[in-house]
Formats: sequence, C-alpha cells, structure tokens
Amino acid sequence: MAARDVGDALEAAGVAVRAAGDGDEVAGVRPRWVALPESAEEIAAVMRVCAAHDLAAVATGGGTKLHWGAPPDRCDVLVDLCCMNRPPEHAAGDLVVRAQAGVTVEALARALAEGGQELALDVPVPGTTVGGLLATGIAGPRRFRHGTARDLLIGVTVVLADGTIAKSGGKVVKNVAGYDLGKLFTGSYGTLGIIADATFRLHPLPAARAWVTATVERPVTETVEPYVYEGRTLDTTSTDVAASLSAVIPAVTESPLEPSAVEMDWPDAEGPCTVAVLVEGAAAAERAKALCALIGGALSDAQVTEEPPPWWGRLPEPPAPDGPPGPLGEGDGGEILLEVRNIPSRLAGSFVGPLTAAREAGVRAAVRGSLASHVFHVALPPDTEPRRVAAFTGGLRAHMETDGDGRVVVLAAPQEAARRLDRWGHVGALPLMRRVKERFDPDRRLSPGRFLGGI
Repeated sequence: MAARDVGDALEAAGVAVRAAGDGDEVAGVRPRWVALPESAEEIAAVMRVCAAHDLAAVATGGGTKLHWGAPPDRCDVLVDLCCMNRPPEHAAGDLVVRAQAGVTVEALARALAEGGQELALDVPVPGTTVGGLLATGIAGPRRFRHGTARDLLIGVTVVLADGTIAKSGGKVVKNVAGYDLGKLFTGSYGTLGIIADATFRLHPLPAARAWVTATVERPVTETVEPYVYEGRTLDTTSTDVAASLSAVIPAVTESPLEPSAVEMDWPDAEGPCTVAVLVEGAAAAERAKALCALIGGALSDAQVTEEPPPWWGRLPEPPAPDGPPGPLGEGDGGEILLEVRNIPSRLAGSFVGPLTAAREAGVRAAVRGSLASHVFHVALPPDTEPRRVAAFTGGLRAHMETDGDGRVVVLAAPQEAARRLDRWGHVGALPLMRRVKERFDPDRRLSPGRFLGGI
C-alpha cells in the first residue's frame, strides 16, 4: 500500500501523521507511519483507517518501555499519544482525577500536589505516561499499602480495534457488557485496545514521611542471640541475608506501626544489601523510631532518615561485568530486566533464587524490590552472553516456579537473547486470555504478538 493513501486517509480524518524514523522502533520493529492523535475521537479515526487498510497499530506514550515485551508480529502505524496531555481534570472534593493517556505521571503528581493530594503510586521508570503505566501494569514500593494502578483505577476510556470508543466507570458512551475494562486492559500491553484517558481514586498527601534503613552484611559464621520483640522471637542465630530478612520482615509488615512499603536493594551477591521501610502520615517520625527498634535487633546500622535512599522507587542498575565484553554478537548491550513474584511463605526464595541462579549461570545479578509485596526486579549486565541469559532465566524459573507459586517474567532482553527463551513462562489462564483477545481484536490489529502466548 502506498504511504500516500494511508497518510491521506489519516489527514482526511483530521489526524496528524508523519513517516516513521529513527527512534520509532517497537522492540526492534520499525513502523511505516506515526499518527499523532489529540483525542479519543482521533484515535478512533486512526483505528478505522487501520481496519480499512488491514494495518496493525501499536500505541506509545513516553516511549520508555517500547522495548519491553515481545516484538510485534507486525507494526504499520505507531499511535503516539504524546499530544494527549491536556491538564488533568482534578475533582479535589471527590478525591478523583481524570487524565489523558499522554500525561506523564510526574506532571500528574505536580498538578495534584497543588491541591494537597496524590495518586499513591511510585512509578520506577521516569517519563512513564498514564497510558504506559496502565498498559504495562508496573508499580512501585507503595503497592503494599495502596495497591497498584489497577486497584486505584475507577474509570477508563479505550478505543477498540474497529474504532469503537468504550468507557467503563462514570458516564458512558458505550459499555462492553460483561467486562471491567479497567482491570482487563491494565497490564495487557496494548493488545486489547488503546487507552485514551483514565480516572483514578486519590489520597491526601501524607502529613509527614520517614524512612528506616538498615544494612544486612555478608554472611558470617558467628552465632547471634535471638531477638525478642513484643513477645515474638526473631530467630537471628543464622546471620546470612536470607535468614536475617526472613526473620524480621514478617514482624515489620504485620506491625501495627503500619509501614507503607518495605524495600530491598541487593546490588551484588558478594556484598551487603540494604533494607528501607517507609512510614507515612501522622506521627511518622515516632512510628519510624519504633520500627527502627524492631529492625535494629536483627539487622545492623538501622537508622531513621527524612529522605529515602537514592535507589528508592527505581529499577535495579545492572552490576558491572567481571571482564571485557564478549565476542561480537555475544552481548548486544540491550537492557536485561526480569520480574520475580512469589508468595509470602517463600519470601527468602524471592531474592535468594535470582542470586543462586546467577551463580549457576555464571552471571552477575542485581536484585531490588518489595519485601512486603514479594515483587522483585533483577538486572543483568547488558553485555551478558545470550546463552547465559537463557541459562539464568531457566535456572531462576526452576528455583521460583515450584508448585506454581512463583512467576518469572522477562520484561526486557536483547533480541539475540530473547530468541533463546520464553519471556512469560507458563500461565494457566492463557486459553481464557486468547478468547478475550479474540473477542476484542479478532483480526489481531492491536500490538499483535506483544503479549504472552503471542497474543
């Protein structure tokens, strides 16, 4: 099809369009056109053109996570929502905000702060837009106290593959009977529809915040007396990292002192890791001091600070490689990032598993994430050989997915490494997800192949 035909059709619909160029690739796949809609109606016009000309479309906002997920089977039109960034509609009295998909989370936070409110989410990738936040389902430390974007979402406007505008929550243009669109579209990587705007439930800005930080040193052999807190014995007779954290973290998360987040940063298995606990709201400093007393009995160097550690709320930085890069083609320098989830009873395995798998695969790994929500991210050096990335992923799944409790997802990997592994692992609900995809996008026009199982 001639580029002019599509360009003319989009321009006739009132949508700005340009030829794709450098930087428009989606996981290495370059589109032919970039459309720049400014409203849900213009997104619908783009999708009607795609339907008429049998084109596949992928949506983007800030472009910060376009390399996440699998490459699309085809990508003709990149629907860039950067122009959908009007000031949010903030109903402060109702603790509700409605924002277009192209608004960045940072801009939204600034607007809400003027009214003394916040969207209680920590987004670990700077520049993330509202649409990207929902499409990838990413969340930060405070998911433990406030939930994820999916939990705070109360309304959404989406454009379906045929150009239909559908709304869930609030006054509707058209409902899709039987589906909660917000929950369904969150984390779907744009494979069911394009998010145009979202409405969230808000929280007042906390009166104060305080962090408790502590260090877990490298394993030692000496014996330490058990520590007792409010009649509960914290077994610290084994002072390796896993035992120390497994002993103290349940006491922290179940404490009436109500921490908002409990995070860990372990940049290298050969060194110490840092634990940080966030306390928010009334008497934050006093509650933090009480938590400091609790943690300090099991971990060393516990202290209260008014500022978070520099790594707080960010994805892990990959460790430096042990030696020079491998031969040409062995490691292409792309980001290598995995997400690990586990159940509370297997807390220690959530962060020890990646380090054990790294030793077995002969790679170095950095682990960072939530000791309270049991969600961790693992980064490998960008020049790690593809065969070692695959070995590490397989070994990690062997450690984590016993009895179906844990899950390992490869969020980002260089193309050569990605070809050697399964990004998503086993998902029991895949047949149902395929049926949902068929219902919403029977012609596979929206981000085809980006999600698990090639959806």
